[in-house]
Amino acid sequence: MTLNPTLAKVTDRIIARSEATRSAYMDRMRAAQSKGPARAHLSCSGQAHAYAAAGEDQAQLAEASVGHLGIITAYNDMLSAHQPFETYPQLIRDSVRSIGGTAQVAGGVPAMCDGVTQGEAGMELSLFSRDAIAMAAGIALSHNTFDASVYLGVCDKIVPGLVIAAQSFGHLPAVFLPAGPMTSGLSNDEKAQIRQQFAKGEISRAELLKAEMAAYHGPGTCTFYGTANTNQMLMEFMGLHLPGSSFVNPNTPLRDALTAEGARRALSLSALGNHYTPVCDVLDEKAYANGIVGLMATGGSTNLLIHLIAMARAGGIILDWEDFSELSDVVPLLARVYPNGLADVNHFHAAGGLGFMIGELLKSGYLHDDTKTVAGEGLENYTQEPFLEGDALTWRAGTETSLNEGIVRPASAPFQETGGLKRLTGSLGTAVIKVSAVAEEHRIVEAPARVFHDQDEAKAAFKAGEFTGDVIVVVRFQGPKANGMPELHSLTPMLSILQGRGQKVALVTDGRMSGASGKVPAAIHVVPEALDGGPIARIADGDIVRLDAVAGTLEVLSEGALDRDAVVADMSAHQHGVGRDLFASFRRAVGSADTGATVFGD
Repeated sequence: MTLNPTLAKVTDRIIARSEATRSAYMDRMRAAQSKGPARAHLSCSGQAHAYAAAGEDQAQLAEASVGHLGIITAYNDMLSAHQPFETYPQLIRDSVRSIGGTAQVAGGVPAMCDGVTQGEAGMELSLFSRDAIAMAAGIALSHNTFDASVYLGVCDKIVPGLVIAAQSFGHLPAVFLPAGPMTSGLSNDEKAQIRQQFAKGEISRAELLKAEMAAYHGPGTCTFYGTANTNQMLMEFMGLHLPGSSFVNPNTPLRDALTAEGARRALSLSALGNHYTPVCDVLDEKAYANGIVGLMATGGSTNLLIHLIAMARAGGIILDWEDFSELSDVVPLLARVYPNGLADVNHFHAAGGLGFMIGELLKSGYLHDDTKTVAGEGLENYTQEPFLEGDALTWRAGTETSLNEGIVRPASAPFQETGGLKRLTGSLGTAVIKVSAVAEEHRIVEAPARVFHDQDEAKAAFKAGEFTGDVIVVVRFQGPKANGMPELHSLTPMLSILQGRGQKVALVTDGRMSGASGKVPAAIHVVPEALDGGPIARIADGDIVRLDAVAGTLEVLSEGALDRDAVVADMSAHQHGVGRDLFASFRRAVGSADTGATVFGD
């Protein structure tokens, strides 16, 4: 199938835009490759320190002739998605010993749960945790003793942070090993309805907690299609997972077999073997273009509009929101997974999942097939599904037809002709919006603004009954420089109630929404942010704002509104407590949302 011309054009533009930075990055990676296995260059004392606790592997490590695998783990047992990683290191060590290799846990990285910190002060550390994770993984690998690496991470900032680190050590092969989603519990739609009932005061907190516990009930990723599961999709579309491994449930024989094989595969790709495939060769411009296509075709998380840009820059590749917008205009939406539909990721996987979607997109010319992956040359590998035949792991051709067209559809009959995300531009600056879950009748909102400097102020106004007509709720001073760009998902029940009453309602903010952004139109990641004196800092209550997700515009219509001086907010309350004082240097150094909101320079 001929490559879609827009995909070809956007990819060529990314390559041209990135030429200088990508060439410099690749020069650094080739120089690192030329030095060979690093641990042979360590002093005898250095090697003794590195292998002191390696037990039965000490002798092999000292010979420096076998492949040595570094494990970076985001394990903690508070995150349901990461709790299964507790047993992975021993499984990985046993697996690589079976092929004559060795493995050590190089280090751990922090992993926080945005579900716990929603609406709390801790959310102001969430975005910054991505770059802290990258730094922590960099420290772990700085011992320079490994021939390949595996990364254990799933959730929102963890995978992007690990990808950034993997590219810093891009001369090493890298395989990402997921934990999989928890089994289905209380449906996501029912959970959302109960949250709205609580917001209306119709049920007690005890009833709310009972429902939440029925939804989040065991090990594994949350089952809605938010940032964590969007990360897993990207790792397949970009060639860093084993095919079909993203949505296999934890603590199953197939999950363990995929983990063991992923570890062996990582070592097989090292420079010691015949199939050297460093991560710098996997994550090229075409891989990132494929990732953007996957984001659009699945209606994925808005958070990846920031994370993919930051991830790409770590490999010398420069993306911008125009690339996302142009691809969204031509890539069809092929999936309906909550909040874009009623199905969860387990239902999606059973209906054909990523393998079916990748096959459809390849046949229709929406993906580059000529990419390197940890499964070999070409993305066609990712149309296959893993199975156990006895104790042996094998792959078979995946389904070529959807097993439930209410969840996943062929490219010839998509849910909509365009992707799930869109860029907005206009007098209020540049923003992004997730439209895959927004009904067509709600995609254009023109209404008076109500302006707040804090999400709690907006919720208080709702409880006081102040939102009686059409309204665009503006929550500003929520950008990365102001307070770390927290997600404002706790506003979702309130906004959904207003919309359900028949009011025209939208959110405009320089902050983020959850990866599970739903049916209420939300113009988010507004740049320039309010702290930089952007137009969002000039609007006032009553100004008429128009959000048009069809035309892709975000405008202030009231005459003279943007001639006012920018409002200055007192942000001192956001500088201390819950660890926020430790991240003052991050707030000073962070870039804008459209450049990845990262503290790392070019």
